[in-house]
Amino acid sequence: MQSCFINRIQFFQQDTGSSLKVLQSGNQRRESESVMASSSSLLSEDQLQCSICLDVFTDPVSTPCGHNFCRVCLKEYWDSSSRCQCPVCKEEFSERPELRVNTFISALAAQFKKSVQLKSSRAPEEHPSNPTKVLCNYCSEEKLEAVKSCLDCGVSYCETHLTPHKTVAKLKKHKLMDPVENLEDYICQKHERPLELFCRDDQMCVCQFCTEGDHKTHSTVPIEEEIGEKKDQMGKIQAEVQQMIQNRLKKIEEIKHSVELNKKSTEKEKADSVEVFRALLCCIERSQAELLEVMEEKQKAAERQAEEFIKELEQEITELKRRDTELEQLSHTEDHLHLLQVYPSLCSPPHKKNWTEVRINSHLRVETLRRTLTKLQDELSKEMEKIPEITELKRIQQYAVDVTLDPDSANPFLILSDDGKQVRDGDKRQNLPDKPERFDYCPCVLGKKGFSSGSFYYEVQVSGKTNWDLGVVTESSNRKGEIIACPEDGYWIVILRNKTEYEALDFPSVRLSLKQAPQKVGVFVDYEEGLVSFYNVEARSHIFSFTGQTFTEKLYPYFCPCSNNRGKNSAPLIITPVKLK
Repeated sequence: MQSCFINRIQFFQQDTGSSLKVLQSGNQRRESESVMASSSSLLSEDQLQCSICLDVFTDPVSTPCGHNFCRVCLKEYWDSSSRCQCPVCKEEFSERPELRVNTFISALAAQFKKSVQLKSSRAPEEHPSNPTKVLCNYCSEEKLEAVKSCLDCGVSYCETHLTPHKTVAKLKKHKLMDPVENLEDYICQKHERPLELFCRDDQMCVCQFCTEGDHKTHSTVPIEEEIGEKKDQMGKIQAEVQQMIQNRLKKIEEIKHSVELNKKSTEKEKADSVEVFRALLCCIERSQAELLEVMEEKQKAAERQAEEFIKELEQEITELKRRDTELEQLSHTEDHLHLLQVYPSLCSPPHKKNWTEVRINSHLRVETLRRTLTKLQDELSKEMEKIPEITELKRIQQYAVDVTLDPDSANPFLILSDDGKQVRDGDKRQNLPDKPERFDYCPCVLGKKGFSSGSFYYEVQVSGKTNWDLGVVTESSNRKGEIIACPEDGYWIVILRNKTEYEALDFPSVRLSLKQAPQKVGVFVDYEEGLVSFYNVEARSHIFSFTGQTFTEKLYPYFCPCSNNRGKNSAPLIITPVKLK
């Protein structure tokens, strides 16, 4: 459609020499547009061009990846390279593919070459380098170039022969125009009068006598008036075309910006992934070091134990050797009285340790290894569980928006900061006008800006509070009296009660078990996906998501600091800037 508009504008803006020529050549314009449309549907040289020789294909062959080249060009390219790869997408092939001519593309290329040759042979006739000039009809010898054509006289004049039309009163009334070769097209063939009027009923140019005959009851206007309206219409069409161009240029910039953001996001995610795996490797190395240290300590403990056992055994051996010596001496004594006196003490069994069951523990090392590996597995599992949530939170933080509180929606008990970034319960009702958008019972307030498409994300500091509500609501949601908050009534919120009780107000509501109390909550909305998600920003973990929702109107950020509760819940809710990590 844009192309059609441009063709029309380009046609009407050509120098026609007169308003009559613009209207009279309508059929010629339509034929020209038809030819242009037909020619644009043909394949261009770029589509049938080998990307190596930059010429129309000769014996085109296709690679396994789907790209086409001249057989000779591709063979020479591969012969000059150490690798067999596609010249366009650089896909490598383990071995040189068997090449066969693509008969379909070959036929198209041959037909294109033929049409180009035919067109080239006709070019001098169809596009003469020196277009024919309009010559004066009154010059008898050397024909001079005409400067004007007279519709009343039906002839063209050079500057000299045009003089009577400038001096004779009767001729001054004749209608002059820029010289044209086919002057008869501008004269009514029936009445031989200039075509000075335009019939809107039949959409054609007519003369004054036509309006007294076949066009008597038709709506006719001077050609100049019709041309004025046509130019006004063309101006509007041109404005639309220019706006379409601007919109598309803007879209191109948006796409480029999106690609740039995606590139930066990918680079950041790659860096984050490297960091995560570095942390995992550090965890493994730390566990290995701890294991080796424990094993070394156990080895040293075993050595100390062995030294003590050996020392104790050596002491017992010394004592036993001493007794053995005494027994040997006593067995050779002739003093019978002495033998009988010392016999009881020497011959009684020694009270020594039973060394039969004494062992140096070695199996403890296997148990230690098993415990260490089990602990490492648990730590790695915990780290791996964090990775998707960390990556997801970093991704959605790219959609951060600047949220400011709307004082016209704030409950009269609420106190907002001057910058519109903090809200708390003031314990005292303020004298504020009751507006349709104001919460009159529940201590709530909304963000100023609503969102009806795309994605958005913001973060709210909730530290120091025992009760709070956060989420999003629809523009038409009820704000008067006691509110039943659930998705069916346009509320998608998560709440905290009594400092430790977290709940998602779905239908039915969902009790939430959080490992760590959030100090800052992130709220993310994907309008088209029907998704509202909540995150613990500091822990970089997911809290809850409303999924499969259908949004049909604007969504507004929702904040409820809840009652002051005698100072126990006096801390404000604070909208904080999103820090991309």
